Amino acid sequence: MEASEPPPAPRPGPAPPALRGGGPGRFVRCLYLVGFLDFFGVSMVVPLLSLHIKSLGASPTVAGVVGSSYGLLQLFSSTFVGCWSDVIGRQYSLLACILFSALGYLLLGMSTSVCLFAIARIPIGIFKHSLSISKALLSDLVSERERPLVLGRFNAASSVGFILGPVVGGYFTELESGFYLTSFICSFIFILNAGLVWMLPWSEEHTDSNESKQTTSNRKVTAKANYDLQVQSLSNGAMKYDTPLQSLWIPLVSVLKRIKSIACSDLWDIFLVRLLMSVAVMLYYSNFVLAIEERFGVKPKLTGYLISYSSTLGALAGFSLGPITRLYQHNSYALLLHSTALTCVLIMLYSTAFSIWMVILSSTFLAFSTTVGRTCITDLELTLGGNQASGTLIGVGQSVTSVGRIIAPLLSGIAQEFSPCGPPSLGVGLALVAILIMLMNTPRYCSGRNAKLKSE
Repeated sequence: MEASEPPPAPRPGPAPPALRGGGPGRFVRCLYLVGFLDFFGVSMVVPLLSLHIKSLGASPTVAGVVGSSYGLLQLFSSTFVGCWSDVIGRQYSLLACILFSALGYLLLGMSTSVCLFAIARIPIGIFKHSLSISKALLSDLVSERERPLVLGRFNAASSVGFILGPVVGGYFTELESGFYLTSFICSFIFILNAGLVWMLPWSEEHTDSNESKQTTSNRKVTAKANYDLQVQSLSNGAMKYDTPLQSLWIPLVSVLKRIKSIACSDLWDIFLVRLLMSVAVMLYYSNFVLAIEERFGVKPKLTGYLISYSSTLGALAGFSLGPITRLYQHNSYALLLHSTALTCVLIMLYSTAFSIWMVILSSTFLAFSTTVGRTCITDLELTLGGNQASGTLIGVGQSVTSVGRIIAPLLSGIAQEFSPCGPPSLGVGLALVAILIMLMNTPRYCSGRNAKLKSE
């Protein structure tokens, strides 16, 4: 690397890119708060959805079909919203997603029939991608070696919201019209979150991104700059088309090319493991409140405390990812394999539990294993994805998860027709398949490829 001119004098303000992403930067701390508020609002409502739709007179199969509509919308919207955030920038895409999600939860608070319940899920299914865009933004600001730590802290901050959310939701649901009140509160929290995003120090983020590109030669460009380069290359061959339709067509071609490049990559096994484990964990949580009440006679309020307890442990697991990744020498694949195996064993323990104490035991360690697994799978996708824009790549990963959101409610509804333990038992089988796929592909990642990527 040549140094034709002396480097500029160091400024005492911003830290280097490596420290800024993992350090206590103001922008990063604000993003942690955004993740906290997002999960706090969602966790107030989501555990109560199965009880509410049952109170509306829906059978388990109908409830599964309605739940699958959310996953279907996420399937088609995740990738395009991720690309959209690369195109117009993180700020406005994040604001739009939060505000439309607030609208969805507001409509959910007015749902007095199964039809209205399904309609209320539409804006949420399309625009509930605020966490994905936040992760893409964090990925733009940090190095590969620090990415698991920063994403782990972000997941941990989000999990703290899950600590308080179920407790608040479980309390309000025991009141008259408690579900509707909880939905309104959730909508207000999302509006508050939108205000926080609007007041974020975006000028600081842009300054940090520019400094990062000046000081790190192999640093990926920001999503907006990357998009501008692609549009310029496309417009070189289509400059004569100067119509509004063409101005919309060029970004669409760019988005489709990105999606195609990822679809033709060798990430199929990572995405398949993500799909299988997403379905397995969703089956575990799909009827958790209802199953605990039917199997052990535990009230929703106490179940909310149990969910908050496990979320506390999940948050602690997120904060401990730094030492864990160092222990595994930044081998995310091996860490993902071990966390997947542990998740499989714990879901099996829950499905065969004969007392509430065994449920508490499985929830204790399951919160740890799923937190580590989520972070590792995202880090692997971003690492092995090469030059793909982070927003697009995370969007594709979320689309894969959305396939699970379509499958899981259907499988859960059918399995519940036979037994309350049916969904988690089915999840154990899917987790075993995921472990088998990872074992079959272990030589490909243990040959030094992952270690090489991490050392760059």
